[in-house]
Amino acid sequence: MARRGLNIYLRKNGRWEGRFVKDRKNDKTHFGYVYGKSFDETKEKLALARSRWIAHAGEEEQEGSAMLDAVSADWLTESEAQLKASTVAKYRDYLRCYIHPAFGRKELSTITDADVSGFCPELLKHGGKKGEGLSPKTVSEVLRVLKCLRTHAISRGYAVGYSPNCARIKQRRREIRIFTPAERDRLEKYLETSDDLGHMGMLLCLSTGMRIGELCALTWDDISFEDREIHVRKTLQRISCGEGDGQKTKIVITPPKSDCSQRTIPLPDELYPRLASERQPGAFVLTGKEGQYLEPRTMQNRFKSVLSACSIGNANFHALRHTFSTTWVEKGLDVKSLSAILGHSTVNITLNRYVHPSMAMKRKNMDQMAAPCR
Repeated sequence: MARRGLNIYLRKNGRWEGRFVKDRKNDKTHFGYVYGKSFDETKEKLALARSRWIAHAGEEEQEGSAMLDAVSADWLTESEAQLKASTVAKYRDYLRCYIHPAFGRKELSTITDADVSGFCPELLKHGGKKGEGLSPKTVSEVLRVLKCLRTHAISRGYAVGYSPNCARIKQRRREIRIFTPAERDRLEKYLETSDDLGHMGMLLCLSTGMRIGELCALTWDDISFEDREIHVRKTLQRISCGEGDGQKTKIVITPPKSDCSQRTIPLPDELYPRLASERQPGAFVLTGKEGQYLEPRTMQNRFKSVLSACSIGNANFHALRHTFSTTWVEKGLDVKSLSAILGHSTVNITLNRYVHPSMAMKRKNMDQMAAPCR
């Protein structure tokens, strides 16, 4: 098995093997190999071999230039030390699915602004597994990877033909789903009367604004019943694996998406008795068992079933977080406290992304505005 996302493996004979991408021809990937007596020795040899290959590829094709797939492999390996495993996996998928097929065997110096600006609309129209087009957000992230590759190549002294602002993706604002007061009441009553631990978890998210990955990673040891606090320290998600891992995806439990996301949330009084009665030290909250978790996809499917049972229209799990935020503001509570509970770095993120005034709230404010001043 590879160590920490690197293509470094322990062989049956006790030696370590490292490999790097040299080129891709006829839909086949060709690797270069190094060997060492330890992981650290192999890692050093791998970095040196990869750098020499990139320099060799650049000299072979054109002095001062290099192939995009070789530079991207070097950039991705270097990024693994600074980025979360889930982020690296996402970037790897963008390279494999979109960037390499279009530009992988091209020199960076020959890729023009016109190439990139034409590449983005094609992804918007025909990208994705079904060829139905990618979302503007995903295309923006693919474009961001191309910009990162440009910066990395220039720092290594390679010529790059496209500029950092050669394409812009217009984002369309999605309508955010929040539950109406009537829907929330039905949902709460259903979850409160259920003995299912997953349903208790959904109620916890509706009452605290926790993310689905944070809920799936939550253990009873993360809840302090003495202080009545929930400590959000990690998140759980399924990510894609790199080449040679022997599996397509895997579950990882890592720190949350940012430093601000590691936070302490006051335990709501109404949930305290229910949580205290289910407590199993060392176990995951959603299963009540140690070492056995529920993954986000499973929770999403169970949530859909709950909505159907409550006769509530379609919504994803994240609607619980949006509904919690909006309800908080509608009750006139402190937005700065809400921002800290949600794990945001600034209040602006909270207000712009997670607070959606209802028509009732707009009407109330309008009536107050029309009332005579005293």
